Amino acid sequence: MTSPPIVRADGPALARAAALLRAGRLVAFPTETVYGLGADATSDTAVAAVYAAKGRPTFNPLIVHGADAESLRRLVRFDDRADLLVARLWPGPLTLVLPRQPNCPVSLLAGAGLDTLAVRMPAREDTRDLIRLFDRPIVGPSANPSGRVSPTTAAHVADDFDDTVLALILDGGPCPVGLESTVLDLSRPQAALLRPGGMTLAEIEAMIGPVALPDSDPEQPMRSPGMLASHYAPSLPLRLDAIDVRADEALLAFGARVPPGAATMLNLSTSGDPMEAATNLFAMLRALDRPDLAGIAVMSVPDEGLGQAINDRLRRAAAPRG
Repeated sequence: MTSPPIVRADGPALARAAALLRAGRLVAFPTETVYGLGADATSDTAVAAVYAAKGRPTFNPLIVHGADAESLRRLVRFDDRADLLVARLWPGPLTLVLPRQPNCPVSLLAGAGLDTLAVRMPAREDTRDLIRLFDRPIVGPSANPSGRVSPTTAAHVADDFDDTVLALILDGGPCPVGLESTVLDLSRPQAALLRPGGMTLAEIEAMIGPVALPDSDPEQPMRSPGMLASHYAPSLPLRLDAIDVRADEALLAFGARVPPGAATMLNLSTSGDPMEAATNLFAMLRALDRPDLAGIAVMSVPDEGLGQAINDRLRRAAAPRG
């Protein structure tokens, strides 16, 4: 088994990727958030292959990517709130959970059997060009085994999958946002934040008013990706809010003042910039996930703006493994 081919995301490569998707194969593609594991959203077989490749629980829905808002309107029912957010924030790192249209062609498996779908329009023009060439919606969960650190470069994807699983990796360079999209549930009268991400809650609430936190009832069906308690996890255990560090630990630092004594250290942002920290988060977690270390100590990040999304990922990464 060998690594999948990595090709620059130009016109010929996009045409090649679209042909592979039509053949039911899996293709990794870049977005502004993280690299996605792409498959034909209308094919039960292709969607099942995504779940199998990721080892993903089938009750955890997938996000469906479209090239434009009009194509996504054929899949889900937009309301006034969705129209406003789409007009101002798409394309971009915002996913909306909306009711499925009665004739929606997307596989029920992609939505985990729910009456809703999570949809978004990625900001990268080359990614939208791929979807246009394919002429069908594409599911695109993060291109990594379920629960592991999300990929922000093509090399990260190649580290996790071989060519028996993945037919092609489109290389668009490092992902500029570096966190998955914010997921907002608009399928109910009260908008609810299901996953913080690359679009801040403040930006959303400035347009549609107060947004509720997600349901805390574990018996409720999972309406969004990224809601598992243990998720985005490296192999090593994480120790959060660290103010010191042991000699057998790696340190994931934040800010200029860093405790001494770590076996190795990477800093999310020496200047304390949440945007820089978000961009670096997954790549640095991967780099520190070394078998010669006992764990990763993680310094505190302020829980504001993008810091909320960073801390959400870190809490899930540190949660007990099932």
